[in-house]
Amino acid sequence: KVRALALKHALSSKAQAGELTIIDSVATKAPKTADLRISFGKLEWLNALIIDGATVDANFALAARNIPNIDVLPVQGINVVDILRRDKLVLTKAALDALEARFA
Repeated sequence: KVRALALKHALSSKAQAGELTIIDSVATKAPKTADLRISFGKLEWLNALIIDGATVDANFALAARNIPNIDVLPVQGINVVDILRRDKLVLTKAALDALEARFA
């Protein structure tokens, strides 16, 4: 109960601060770190935690792992420490649906 409450509080604090972003998906065609770094720069995701659904797109995970201050996790790996450690929290719709089902 305490962990669930802490996770809810961390998520709501990011939402209230305007540091929560919801996107459709993170799937990419090729694992190109340079392309992803440019996209993140345009979106101002310089220090972000990206949560995907049950599985993270392999190409996206490969491209994002070489970018400093970017963490990518499946929804099962979401935790309070990672949420609070990064400035931005990015959730895919699959992750949002899984979190809603988890807290329902």
